Amino acid sequence: MADLLQELGQRLASVGLSRHGGFHPSPEDAVPALPDGTSPGTVVMVGNVGSAFWAHVQASPEGRGPDPIDRWTERVLGRIAAELGAVALFPFAGPPWHPFQRWARRADPALSPSPLGILIHPDHGLWHALRGALLFRERLVLPSIEPRPSPCIACETKPCLRHCPVEAFTTAGYDVTSCRSYLATLSGQPCMIQGCRARAACPVGRSNAYTSDQIQHHMRRFARG
Repeated sequence: MADLLQELGQRLASVGLSRHGGFHPSPEDAVPALPDGTSPGTVVMVGNVGSAFWAHVQASPEGRGPDPIDRWTERVLGRIAAELGAVALFPFAGPPWHPFQRWARRADPALSPSPLGILIHPDHGLWHALRGALLFRERLVLPSIEPRPSPCIACETKPCLRHCPVEAFTTAGYDVTSCRSYLATLSGQPCMIQGCRARAACPVGRSNAYTSDQIQHHMRRFARG
């Protein structure tokens, strides 16, 4: 079984993705059954850190069409899952919408909510994302991941809450409408080009920041709604 996880890790790495922990599901996790009606024994979360996968997306057939990341992920991760006897689920393929953030925290207890609503990792900061979940029939032996304190606890100045030009992020939540409306103005173009100022202000994991072309892709996608 360790060989299966090792094989998975190698295949993911070859396309710029990585394992983001795993867990053995219980009924309260709301993990769907496998196609034959049996319950999966293991869920492995898959995602990216930084822009390692972005070059693969751009070089793919999907890179020249709409929603390139989602379509590339569905094809590539779906193929890897099928080859390893797993079922792939995706955060963008709903309804039903699966609780990916809750699963992510089950899989990796080092993750915690940030003031921006994005899960923050003590090493990767805010520059990581979930791309899918693989459901395995087998109960795999998973590497242990120790809980770690949220870096936000020791962050006294909270620069992420001070750098948004329209103060879209507050302790009350995220004002999506104000953010998106600002991006449609001339004043909002620096955000469209350079990315979310609040996210960039976080000092954690800055070495993993996305490349400028990937940032602009995400900003255009978000601005369209």
